[in-house]
Amino acid sequence: MAVISDIGLWALFRHLRSWLSNLSRARQQRKRESIEALRAVVVAARHTQAYLRQLDDTGRRDHATEANLAGLWTELGFRLIDLGLAKLAKRCDIRGRYWADPDTLDADFLQRADVGLERMEQLARQLLAEIETAHGSGGKPGQ
Repeated sequence: MAVISDIGLWALFRHLRSWLSNLSRARQQRKRESIEALRAVVVAARHTQAYLRQLDDTGRRDHATEANLAGLWTELGFRLIDLGLAKLAKRCDIRGRYWADPDTLDADFLQRADVGLERMEQLARQLLAEIETAHGSGGKPGQ
């Protein structure tokens, strides 16, 4: 039978306290990262809506804007996957692929993929609300 000395017990207690403190900080960091990524989805949806309005008004595509949107949505997909938000991440990835070349994905596929901007913003806001409810932060990072 192993015997733990007072010194060994104290060291174990310090280690456990440090581990719990680090775990709490990691959870706070993950919560902040999740909030930031979900807010970025809302921002990306707004940028995309503004571009679509411009496209409707002018009838001219802007390849530079479409490339920026492709990168923005793709990056969001990666961030959300890293945070374990796979459903929304997949939709962001599809949006990124769409803006990389809008002619490659047909309307039926996009309809089935449920990647409408309103739907994506709704999902992001729903996840934000769940984080706020679970953590009582009011959605403010760092609290």
